Amino acid sequence: SQARKGNKHRSGGARANEARANRTDRRAQLGSCRARTKAPSLSRARREEEHRIFPKAIACWRQRSRVGTHFKPPPRRDPEAEVKPCARLKHRCLPRRVAATTRSLAASSSAADPSAARHCTDALDPAPAAAQDASPAAAGRVRYRTPSSPDLLLSAADAAAKMRRYSALNGRQDTLADRVHRYRGVLLVVLAPLALVSLVLLAMPRAPSAAGGAGARKVGPLDGAASAGGKKYAVIFDAGSSGSRVHVFCFDGNLDLVHIGSDIELFVQKKPGLSAYASDPQEAAKSLVSLIDEAKGVVPEELRGQTPVKVGATAGLRNLGAEKSEQILQAVRDLLREKTSFKTQPDWTTVLDGSQEGAYEWVTINYLLGKLGKTYEDTVGVVDLGGGSVQMAYAIAEKDAEKAPKPSAGEDSYVKKLYLKGTMYYLYVHSYLHYGLLAARAEVLKAGNGNGYSNCMLAGYQGQYKYGDDTFEASAAPSGASYSKCKDDAAKALKVDEACTHMKCSFGGIWNGGGGAGQKNLFVASFFFDRAAEAGFVNPKAAVAKVKPSDFEEAAQRACKLSVKDAEAAYPGVQKDNIPYICLDLVYQYTLLVVGFGVDPNHEMTLVKKVPYSDAYVEAAWPLGSAIEAVSSS
Repeated sequence: SQARKGNKHRSGGARANEARANRTDRRAQLGSCRARTKAPSLSRARREEEHRIFPKAIACWRQRSRVGTHFKPPPRRDPEAEVKPCARLKHRCLPRRVAATTRSLAASSSAADPSAARHCTDALDPAPAAAQDASPAAAGRVRYRTPSSPDLLLSAADAAAKMRRYSALNGRQDTLADRVHRYRGVLLVVLAPLALVSLVLLAMPRAPSAAGGAGARKVGPLDGAASAGGKKYAVIFDAGSSGSRVHVFCFDGNLDLVHIGSDIELFVQKKPGLSAYASDPQEAAKSLVSLIDEAKGVVPEELRGQTPVKVGATAGLRNLGAEKSEQILQAVRDLLREKTSFKTQPDWTTVLDGSQEGAYEWVTINYLLGKLGKTYEDTVGVVDLGGGSVQMAYAIAEKDAEKAPKPSAGEDSYVKKLYLKGTMYYLYVHSYLHYGLLAARAEVLKAGNGNGYSNCMLAGYQGQYKYGDDTFEASAAPSGASYSKCKDDAAKALKVDEACTHMKCSFGGIWNGGGGAGQKNLFVASFFFDRAAEAGFVNPKAAVAKVKPSDFEEAAQRACKLSVKDAEAAYPGVQKDNIPYICLDLVYQYTLLVVGFGVDPNHEMTLVKKVPYSDAYVEAAWPLGSAIEAVSSS
């Protein structure tokens, strides 16, 4: 019995020794393979760190494997199958670096020594026959093995396919965040330009399609001023010193001008003006009856009750004084209320102050030119030479507006703030009373009539000039008109030598606004155009023309050499009553531009009578600005 036990123990020890020897041989083979391919081995520090991070996984690895450190990832666990915890941990503890090292080992060995590759394969992959001879008792258990050499030599496509298969088995699907992260570059390229365009569109100013007036009666953006798809009319009377005019405008739902018949507006004028009836207010009001009938003919009867009618008197009535001008205006109010069905209010028939008239003129021209909504440098300046006053208006920079001097008592502010089409404008505007063309004749005659005659009247003329209630001697000098002497009289009338208390003055001690980009592109209107056409250096049928101040000087030098009789033959387009004053008018216009406003004699300007708008022409006058205000406020 003891002998049998000893044999049993010896046989068990022998078997253990034999197994130990086999393991030693196989490890020796694996070591020789690594030595040939010079594959890097895991350092001691790395192994200690793996033991620290994956203690359970390392224990599992030691329990399940005797050779090798590489394991094929297990398939997705079936909930019904019983898999030991150690088997689940084994996949997690597989170091990626070791797997990459093994692949490079196999690849380099196959390239350098095929026999070495086969040797390594035999060392890493147990004999298939051993798996076939496994006992049936082990068939129900989950077994794991080290990856074989074919597994290590998989192509990149096969490896990607396997990974997709393992991902599908694990049941994990890409979330929206994963996809956004994966395609972040494409999204950046597509969305960045869209974001930039959107930012630019949002930053662009949004404004309505029309513009308004200025000053105390500021015109708003005109939002919602007209009913959708409907038309609105406005009737504006311009009661000037040289005559009365009626303007009828029609606006669409967007407050854009639309045609009235074949024209863009109705414009009819009649002479003389209201100021000519200073002693008879009722007769002054009756002078507008024919113009009212013209307006009734174009405004539909069903819209007359909604159509505003406004009367704006300018310098002619201002010169009559407050009492007489108010009597005439009240007679006009009564006429409109009793004889028409137009919509009217007492304050809609009034005397316009000079700054308001100039601001309306500036808005009108820039509206028709499509300049509103742009920077102040893109707008045009306006000089409107009327009969009783002249207005200068142009946009200036905000910093210049802050430096504007305070007006004297009874005067309007030099700067008006206008918000038009989404843009804030600082408008320098001033009306120079008594310096319109008809009023300036009286001023020039007074300045140079010390000897009982004028140096500006054509030879052979003997007479007097009446303006308002005053009469002035207007006889010619024995030698006729003199251009140089007449120019001196005009400069004296402008009071260019009067003390200037501001940084820059035009004439009469008035601040000129400082100049700037808004004044470079200058539009001059009204009597400037009329006299240029009569003098022959502008086509009278043209709507606009390019001229220079020097053109007025040359025309004046020619006119002043003529007698009254010669002038009648040379200027057939000039009315007979204006022939004796042709020299005076041209000299004054040149002196006003160059000496008064400081315009360079060779600076190109635009003479404007009508402004092109769409396929028509609109009168370049202040009533359009007043019409826009009336329609928007109604």
